[in-house]
Amino acid sequence: MPMRQECRNFESRTYPNGETVRKCNLDLAPEAPWRCPADCGKFEPRMDAGWTYGSMVSPKTPQEPPGLDDGTAAALLDEAEDFLNSVGPQVMAEVQAERAHELAQGRPAWKRLFRRPKR
Repeated sequence: MPMRQECRNFESRTYPNGETVRKCNLDLAPEAPWRCPADCGKFEPRMDAGWTYGSMVSPKTPQEPPGLDDGTAAALLDEAEDFLNSVGPQVMAEVQAERAHELAQGRPAWKRLFRRPKR
């Protein structure tokens, strides 16, 4: 089943560079942005169904890539998610170490917010 744009949990966001993100906010669509589960128990109709949309509507659903029916796309997405979950704690530890270093140097919080990027 294609992504259900009429679902309350569906979200589409377009960035200034033209990139569009289409997703299920509950992370229940393993083959997003192409498909939702056919028997999704969390499907709820949107409450804004009677609105008239202007020219800033979400773009059309992208074409389904080959491999959705045999499960290879879902396996690839699962592998990517597992990789990101595996490096997450390391990235968080690096960020916390950087913050602790800045606090140890005695920089006020407002200077940390408006600091120049490292080159």
